[in-house]
Amino acid sequence: MDTPYYFYLLKCSDDSIYAGICIDLEKRLNSHNSGKGAKYTRSRLPVEIVYSEQLKNKSIALKREIEVKKWSRVKKLGLIEEANY
Repeated sequence: MDTPYYFYLLKCSDDSIYAGICIDLEKRLNSHNSGKGAKYTRSRLPVEIVYSEQLKNKSIALKREIEVKKWSRVKKLGLIEEANY
């Protein structure tokens, strides 16, 4: 049985966008904001989740993360904006 994973985008305090995957969004956000998340976010706290999507399993989530990380900042912001309407 597949465990659902989330793909998410964080907005960092310096206005940069961070992409990642996890099983539990709230737990992962707490991890980032306590300085125990990704090295990238540690110096850019606080962070907030601005976009997420639930995917079927880790493999699909990783593929989505890789795909979106290749996008321009403008395209990522468009995805966030679309989801918030």
